[in-house]
Amino acid sequence: MDASKPKADLLRSLQAARDALLWKLDGLDEYDIRRPLTPTGTNLLGLVKHLASVELGYFGETFGRPSGEPMPWLADGADPNDDMWATADETREQMVELYRRAWRHADATITALPLDATGRVPWWPQERAEVTLHQVLIHVTADAHRHAGHADIVRELIDGAAGMRDGNTNLPSQDGAWWKEHRARLEGVAREAAGRG
Repeated sequence: MDASKPKADLLRSLQAARDALLWKLDGLDEYDIRRPLTPTGTNLLGLVKHLASVELGYFGETFGRPSGEPMPWLADGADPNDDMWATADETREQMVELYRRAWRHADATITALPLDATGRVPWWPQERAEVTLHQVLIHVTADAHRHAGHADIVRELIDGAAGMRDGNTNLPSQDGAWWKEHRARLEGVAREAAGRG
């Protein structure tokens, strides 16, 4: 059995989420990539900034391999949630490149260390702070896929574009009229079920 295969599988899954998230920015203007579309302010460029910060922290400081990237949005005194939105001065190009640098830094850590390498997550409670690379890789991959799902919904709210990745939407290939009828059918079912309660 090849012991390196689980690491490669996890890294491939992480990369799929990374690629999916960046794909959601394609074809959108500055307003749409920053527009908050949920009551908590979820927006596409903010998700990119957040996940860059996540990878830099978990695959950097946790394993004694800091990236040196300045992240003032995480500094003492920063407003809560500053990592979840990009300022007007933080360009799409800057945030995407930060995310790509975070990938390179994370991938270097993942490549250099065995899955059972231990680290310490300084922002976690003391009793859970001791971790392995394997645990962190699973944690960050799950987080990246969760946020890629958020991005999918936000993008659909912006312009109706939906799907898993470029070239594979993972959705039935129906036209707009079918989807409109489908949604109306689901709304009717919801109202019918609510009327029985």
